[in-house]
Amino acid sequence: MPRHAPPPDLAAAEKLNPSQLFLLFSQMTLLGFGGVLPWAYRILVERRRILSKDEFRELLAFAQILPGPTICNLSVIIGHRHAGIAGSIAALAGMIAAPFALVIGFGLAYRRYGDLQSVRHALAGMSAVAAGLIVAMALKMARDLPRRLKNALLVALAFAGIALLRWPLLMVLGVLAPAALAVFWTETQR
Repeated sequence: MPRHAPPPDLAAAEKLNPSQLFLLFSQMTLLGFGGVLPWAYRILVERRRILSKDEFRELLAFAQILPGPTICNLSVIIGHRHAGIAGSIAALAGMIAAPFALVIGFGLAYRRYGDLQSVRHALAGMSAVAAGLIVAMALKMARDLPRRLKNALLVALAFAGIALLRWPLLMVLGVLAPAALAVFWTETQR
């Protein structure tokens, strides 16, 4: 298969033009207060079926190892797969245009009202909801992984390194990514 050809799953799916990509990612980002990733999974995989569960998981893994915000990397990749460079630009613009305007507006409002106790309580509640959304999406994605000791061990090591030991993400990825590649590459060589 040529390098520029889309994978078979995507080739069979509906192709989106740049304006459709802009609207799709704008919708995701406007729904994603506290985190867009759970909404991206819901919209791209469950509702619109633009990606399969496996494709989403693979693209997310790739987007996470690239520098910059994971969801922006994911939008650029998906945009490019559908409509080339114009699709990448449109998807990324959809991802950042509305939040940019909203953050400026909310920043001005917070500057004025941020010291109010009710605002502080509301923000604490929103952070709990955002954490819950991320955990729910992670559990959905993990549910589809093959039930193997290797997968469970890698998940446990990543969790321990980041959440318990508080090591930098780059250090955990720098150790676990090559280890995972080596483990699974040797498995395919048998």
